[in-house]
Amino acid sequence: MHESSLEHETGAHPERPERIVAITTELGLHDWAGYELVPSQAAPDQALIAVHSAAHVQRIRRLAKAGGGSIDADTVMSASSFVAAQHAAGGAIELVDRVLSGTAPTGFSVHRPPGHHATADRAMGFCLFNNVSVAARWALDHHRCERVMIVDFDVHHGNGTNDIFSADPRVLFVSVHESPLYPGTGPATDVGVGAGEGFNVNLPVASGSGDETFVGMVDAIAVPLALVFRPQLLLVSAGFDAHRDDPLATCTVTEDGFAAMCGLLRDAGAALAVPVAGVLEGGYGLDGLARSLRVSMEALAAPAVALGEAGVRWTPTVRGARARVGQRWPALAGG
Repeated sequence: MHESSLEHETGAHPERPERIVAITTELGLHDWAGYELVPSQAAPDQALIAVHSAAHVQRIRRLAKAGGGSIDADTVMSASSFVAAQHAAGGAIELVDRVLSGTAPTGFSVHRPPGHHATADRAMGFCLFNNVSVAARWALDHHRCERVMIVDFDVHHGNGTNDIFSADPRVLFVSVHESPLYPGTGPATDVGVGAGEGFNVNLPVASGSGDETFVGMVDAIAVPLALVFRPQLLLVSAGFDAHRDDPLATCTVTEDGFAAMCGLLRDAGAALAVPVAGVLEGGYGLDGLARSLRVSMEALAAPAVALGEAGVRWTPTVRGARARVGQRWPALAGG
């Protein structure tokens, strides 16, 4: 966390400082879910430019120096937004450093603005820098990881992450998201390009989808993909706007659903003996956001259980998606 998250002013906007206030209030009532609170450092330019163009980083810096303004209809900056975005990316880097060095068994980077919509050259969808992509690239470049997996269960497709790593087979990106919905990307046919073909796994779900569908997608697809891909780091791009009370989407996931997804990913990490850690994305219904984040943090930190013991029911939608992904990943065929 960092105080700059409160200083990224967006006006009358769903991505607002009150998100952090709600989270810190909830966590404070629950002993911070057993986590140590660590202030983040600002991401260095070299880490941002490893993911974004230098021109993009300079545009965000210049707009903040000019006092801020609107980048598009959804994405707003203030004078303090560049520093907040530096710390949001820096928090994700700190998270990677700690879990890969063994300093912490797990962790969660809780900052704003979120990041997964930011492309290499464009800020959009409330996002300035792509925090989880910066974290993944940092793990590849500075910790000599050969494989990183990102599981994104934000209700909106993480188009920026998808595109940044679309040709990179070192990063397996799995996204469960409502479709159709902003930003209109992430069809099942988007599987990556070139050497990265097959390493984008998009799992669009219908309006109204809830715990059975989201948890089923993680259990039936993300977890077995992790066991086959064998990442050295598993990052959760954790948006909580699929919550049933969120104002920006129409899915119906509950706090129990988010905890279950994080628990399954924790168990996959334990089976592989690799760390699993989360980076905050969306979530705009304050109470649902705060509770969902807290129980997700508790789930990541809880003792692992053997895979297959969760008893998750696979709906026809989940089975259909698994069969489709199994065409490229034979280990998922059948079941």
